[in-house]
Formats: sequence, C-alpha cells, structure tokens
Amino acid sequence: MTGHGDGGGPAWPGAGTSGSATTEPAGELVTVSPGALRGRVRVPGDKSVSHRALLLAALSEGRSRISGLSDGDDVRRTALAVVACGARIEAGEVGPPGDGDRPTGRVALPGLSVEVTGGRDGLSEPVQPLDVGNSGTGIRLLAGWLAAFPWLAVLHGDRYLAARPMDRVIEPLRRMGARLDARGDGRFPPLVVRGGALRGIDYPLPVPSAQVKAAVLLAGLAGDGPTTVREPAPLRAHTEELLGRFGASVTTEGDGAVVTVRPGALRPTDLVVPGDPSHAAFWIVAGCVVPGSDVTVEGVYVGRARAGFIDVLRRMGAAVEVTMVDDTTADVRACHAPLSATRVAGAEVAGLIDEIPVLAVAAAFARGVTTFADAAELRVKETDRVATTAALLRGFGVDVEARPDGLVVSGGRPLRGGPVTSAGDHRIAMAGAVAALGATGPSTVRGWEAVATSYPGFLADLAALQA
Repeated sequence: MTGHGDGGGPAWPGAGTSGSATTEPAGELVTVSPGALRGRVRVPGDKSVSHRALLLAALSEGRSRISGLSDGDDVRRTALAVVACGARIEAGEVGPPGDGDRPTGRVALPGLSVEVTGGRDGLSEPVQPLDVGNSGTGIRLLAGWLAAFPWLAVLHGDRYLAARPMDRVIEPLRRMGARLDARGDGRFPPLVVRGGALRGIDYPLPVPSAQVKAAVLLAGLAGDGPTTVREPAPLRAHTEELLGRFGASVTTEGDGAVVTVRPGALRPTDLVVPGDPSHAAFWIVAGCVVPGSDVTVEGVYVGRARAGFIDVLRRMGAAVEVTMVDDTTADVRACHAPLSATRVAGAEVAGLIDEIPVLAVAAAFARGVTTFADAAELRVKETDRVATTAALLRGFGVDVEARPDGLVVSGGRPLRGGPVTSAGDHRIAMAGAVAALGATGPSTVRGWEAVATSYPGFLADLAALQA
C-alpha cells in the first residue's frame, strides 16, 4: 500500500470476507451445528494494539515492521487512512505457514506483517474524506491523531457508526485547541477535524474509555507541554505501552491510573502484535460450555484490564488454565465444566465490556441467575449491545431481562437452535455462533458479514476446531 488515496493497497488477507456463508438478500446467512471443539488456535492480532501501532508507526521517523497485525476490516480502514495522509505501508506475508507437525485443530497465525514508513515531515492533509467503516476505535483514535496537524480532515463511516456518539472525544480535543464539528446536535459522525497548535492538558476521564485516553495522548504528542490523562477505573494500557516502544516520553503514576505524555518525535520499532483477548473469549467460552470440548488459544494478550473475562469464568467454576509465555502473553486452555451464576458489576466491567455478549452466552449455560450491571456503555457500541445481546439469547429460548445498565440472564436450561441475527454487530454474530455450538439442533446466524470487521477467518478456525 503506497501513496495517497484509498484505492489499491495491499491484499489485506481476509478483509471483506466471512467464510463459507451463503448470501441472502438480508445479509449473509451461516448455519452452525452443535458439537464439541478440540485443538489449538491462534486468533487475529489484538485489534486495539493494531490500530495504535499503525498510527504511531506512521508518526515515527523511519521504517517500522509490525507482525501479527489484525487482518479485519476495522484495522484495514485505519491503515488506508494513514496512507491517505502520506504514510507508506507495504504488506508482507500472512503469519508462519503450518509445519506439518501440528496437532489437528491447530491454526497458523492469521495476522498480517507490514512495513510502515512514516515521519511527520512526509505526512500531508488528506484530499478525500476518510472512511473508517464500522470502526469506533478507528474514528476516535484518528480524531486525536489528526488533531495534531494543521489540516482539515473529515472522518465518516457506515450507518451504524453514524449513530455512535463522539462527544467524549470531541470535548477534550476541543479543550486542547482543536476544532471539531459533527452532525446532528454536534455529537455524531461525520467528524470534521481542524487541528494544529495544541495545548497540553490535564484531563480526568468522565467515564472509563481507553479510546478517549488514546485520542488525547496521541494529540498530546504535538502539544505545547505535557498532557495527562487520569483514569476513573483501570483501563487497558495499550497506548502507553506502545508509546514507550516507539520512544515517546511517557510516564505513569498511581498503579498506571495517571498517564502523562510529553511532546516529541517517535522512533521506528519492530513489533509483534499478540492475539486479541476479545476474540479468544469466543473460543474460551465455547470450550467451557460445550460438552466434550478442550480448546487452547495460543499467544493471547493478558495485560492490564484485558483478561477480566477469565476471572469471571473462573468465578463461575470454569476449567480455564493460563500458561504465561511472557509478561503480557499467555496460552489459555478451556475445557467443559459445569458453570454457576455470578454477578459482573463495578470496576471490573471496564476491563471486559467487549466480552459481555459472549459472557452472557456463558451465563445462559450456567445454573442460576447471572447479573451484568454498571455496563451502560454497552448501549453505545456498534449496536445497543444490551438490546442485541438480549434479543440473541431470546432467540435461543433463554429467559433474559434487559436493564438500562446491563442484563439479567436466567441460565441452566437447554438452549434450542433456531434463527438469530447479528443486527450488524460482529460480536453479536460470533456470540451467536458460540451459543449455537451448545444448543439442541442447528442454528442460523443472519448478518454474518459483520464479522469481517474484526475476525474474517472465524469460520475457518471453527471448522478446524470442529474437525
């Protein structure tokens, strides 16, 4: 991928595909039959790390190599955006090939290797609006990244993204001196960003949001002094970890809850993106709830505020083993075991908000009533995930109550297979596939094309694990 504009580019493996689904007028339809999963799998590279790595590499003075990058459409859109601003991205090969000695069910690393040549002096104002598709992470992080430049840039996406509020990122960037305009009452995409001449600020996050933290810190690289973000609850630490890798002057205090970045140039680096824990959660939950299953997910990122879903599953009685590979990466094994209900609420919610749909599936198989509370953030994801998760579970015959800030799931009864829909949300689609594996009889998931935004190889991995 070279030059300006959003045409051409590398063959981003898997982007825009969704496995062996049949196409229907109302969206792609996938049939999932019940059955145990056995084997080893590597999930795509962590999506949050992938977005941030591309943006920081584009700012760095030289060439960075990123391996294991997420191959979903969300990350592809961020790559195309930085190319439209003058960065150069060259695609490499997809992961290591199979060596012939791997056990049945083991899947080669599906991540993409790229080389990014960047540097502020080589970047320029994009001549076309930047289309981020369905990516809430992409639009918020790019807003902060673009605010650092004296440009006018327009960020827009699909109809689902157009309904997601952006005021949480608009407010601090305006405070730093950027000018941002949005549709409707000034909260919804498209976003118009006019940046440059930023002030460093001390910003306490009103609500826990790793995306807003990242946007402010990215903008802070071009501030007139230090920029500090204060977290109300522990958030994923990807941004500050990567800033350090790329040579930024970044410090943390208070067990990491206060992060400060100082303006300055970045240096290129080589980076291996670990497996995405949000993707791993689907296989781990499936291993826990489907009789006869024994699944190991290799190379999963389990750093700060990213492995909370494992704690919840263990609290429910799940047989989950975590074997550390290094300080932040682990192989995670899950075997079927009886589950009991629990309560998910309070400070732990911020670290597992994306995993709640599949944890709700686990709750449907658990004995008793599980409550998810303090999770109103679910209402403003790709869909209203309180409503769409509740609708998904009801499609399997589960008794579930949707509340303003979460869900109450009455579990322990057999799930019946049937038709369900993704509602255009990749996590709802994959949660539906996991529920179908443990249901009685086959199920269909309509709208499967949504999965291409983050995990285009999901169906191939499912087939390998069922083999």
